Amino acid sequence: MNILDKIIAQKYVEVAEKRSLVPVKLLEQSIYFNGKVVSMKKYVTNPEKSGIISEFKRKSPSKGLINGSASVESVSIGYMQAGASALSILTDTDFFGGANEDLKTARKFNYCPILRKDFVVDEYQILEAKSIGADCILLIAAALEPARLKELAAFAKRLGLEVLMEVHDGEELERSLCEDLDLVGVNNRNLKTFDVSLQISLDLVDRIPSTFVKISESGISEPKTLVELKKAGFDGFLIGENFMKSSRPEQAAYNFIKEYKKLLTQESALNNA
Repeated sequence: MNILDKIIAQKYVEVAEKRSLVPVKLLEQSIYFNGKVVSMKKYVTNPEKSGIISEFKRKSPSKGLINGSASVESVSIGYMQAGASALSILTDTDFFGGANEDLKTARKFNYCPILRKDFVVDEYQILEAKSIGADCILLIAAALEPARLKELAAFAKRLGLEVLMEVHDGEELERSLCEDLDLVGVNNRNLKTFDVSLQISLDLVDRIPSTFVKISESGISEPKTLVELKKAGFDGFLIGENFMKSSRPEQAAYNFIKEYKKLLTQESALNNA
């Protein structure tokens, strides 16, 4: 079993346990359940913002512990003050050290779109996402049969949530595209081998229909890479580890976004010269 298979197998066990402990009726009573969703699509494509979805991630299966001491409150607020367009909060506990409470905390302190970053295999997790204050869910094409992915996307839309679908290659993209998606992300990290290559994004960008917001994810460590990806046609960028490995992720995000905006201004001036 590769790591993705292990995570997905664990998710089925986790969902069964949670469903028995917290019934759907209880999720629906959350103060967030009937709240208005903040559109990630709109925030990511807003020209006043950076297009960056900044991620809060304590650890990962490939890197181990990345940052065990960061505070969700200060990092999430700092990310938004730095100029991020949205937040991504890991809620998987076993493999990424996250928790639903992390997303609730981020929601409490920020009025911006929040992606619940987890491995969704069941409608229950989508109801749960709504109940903890998420605006957008992630569906991973490598983890779901196309018909199942479409069912889950449609279910999320009925709840008013937006949907980011993540792909790793052209085959996943072709077979999993459906009308209920809002954003399509290309993960530059292969979830089976954990190898990273930005070429994956560059190869797939033109194959994503322009009706979807295009996101490049993972392995982005230089502001100049964002300029290249933006020129290639991406609207947004998901960055986590590059910020989280710093002792002050929010400061790392501020420095990165400041440099990116400077490079964009220079690029624009060159084009207009």
